[in-house]
Parts: sequence; structure tokens; C-alpha cells
Amino acid sequence: MLKVKALSAVPGVVHAFFTRNSSHSGDNDSDNNCGFSPKEDGNRIRKNRDACMARLNLNSDILASLRQCHTATVVTVTKPWIYAEAPNADAMVSRTSGVALSILTADCAPILLADSSSNVIAAAHAGWRGALGGVIDNVVDAMTALGATPQNTVAAIGPCIAQASYEVGAEFVDRFINADDRYADYFVESSRKNHNMFDLPGFIIDRLTANGVGTVVAPIWNTCAADELFFSYRRSVLKHAPDHGRQLSVIALA
Repeated sequence: MLKVKALSAVPGVVHAFFTRNSSHSGDNDSDNNCGFSPKEDGNRIRKNRDACMARLNLNSDILASLRQCHTATVVTVTKPWIYAEAPNADAMVSRTSGVALSILTADCAPILLADSSSNVIAAAHAGWRGALGGVIDNVVDAMTALGATPQNTVAAIGPCIAQASYEVGAEFVDRFINADDRYADYFVESSRKNHNMFDLPGFIIDRLTANGVGTVVAPIWNTCAADELFFSYRRSVLKHAPDHGRQLSVIALA
């Protein structure tokens, strides 16, 4: 379980970025996968999620999750729901106590946000599609609509894939440059011909800053490179693994 000092300093806010390591005691299996899928044992996933929430001294009944689909859609949360009723979206905001907002990731960036003066919190899932599509802009706007002030907001970017591990092809680069030619700055040449390395964390940091967020905390972990700590979609593909898990990130008002 990883925490960020700047978020911990916000009064009344509880948060954590969880790793792939097991949260429940007495279990020899270190797979702390918290993502529901047809290939996974639902009971085990629920047990993992319960254990993560217990680490925060929170009841898992208040945990709200999304059916993440790489969009820029944001929902406002006033009460928790069961996963079967989760909406299709990639970010959520709330000012309601007794609700925990959660994001699942395996290379994409989890972003947890809190306003230090208005009791507004948010959580966002930002892969390249969502980030380019505007999920960061939209979640800051949704927080503002609930009374938050961007300058008073802390945004912490959790473990995600770093530029050193994120090789992409020419078509990928073109999508960004066609949106804004200044986005070329987020790419450096790869050792492989006609390929580049993409700086997802840098792109997200700059989008948060452009939206006036006062405190932005950069990620310090590369999910693809830290096999012992994090699940990684890119790593599973490179290793021809059958599947990958997803780690949980949570923020709530105490």
C-alpha cells in the first residue's frame, strides 16, 4: 500500500495506491488482483478488495468502481453501488462522506484528487486514449462544479507505465501530433526504427497543470519494470503471459 504525503495532508481524506502483493493475512498467494473479469474467481477478487479496504479501516460496502472503457466520461457519486451496477466511465467525483472512489489499473495511470478546502474528491483512470480524449480536463471541471477550486486541489498520479517502457508506433504518434503539434514533445526516438517512446506521466502532469491544479505529484514507480510490485499489461504482452491482474487505487472522505 502506497500513500502520497500531499494527499495525506488534506484534512478528512483517506487514500492509497495498492500493489499486487496480497493484502489478506494467512494467504500464501501474493496475487492481489482486484479487477473483476470472466477469467477470475469473483470470490477471490471480492476477498482482495475487502482486504484492501480493511487496510484503510473502511468497509468494502462503500467502495464504488467503474466499468472503465478508456473514455473521458466522468460521473458524480452520491452513494456506492455494487459492481454489477457500475456505470461505463473513467472518472468520478464526490463530496459525500461514506463513499470510496476506486480505480483499477495495469499500466494506465490512476489519479487521485482532493480539494483541501471544499471536501471534494475525485479518481480518474488515464490511459493514452482517455488522457488525449480529455478525461483529465473533465474531472477537474466536474470537481469545480461541486465547489472545488483547482488551485487548492492536490492530484497524485499513482504507479503507471514510464516512458522508458512505453514503445509506440508511428500511427500512435500521429494521433497526438494531429491533435496538437506541441505534443511531439512527449516522444523520443526508440532504438527500433519507426518507433518512439511515449511519456504518459509527463502528458498527464502537463494536462493537470494546464487545468490549474495547484499541487501535482508525479509517479515514482514504473509498473512495467517493477514485476514484484505491480501488474502490467505491457509486460504480460511482452512475456506472452495469458493475462494480467489490476491493482486498486482508492480515495474517500473520512
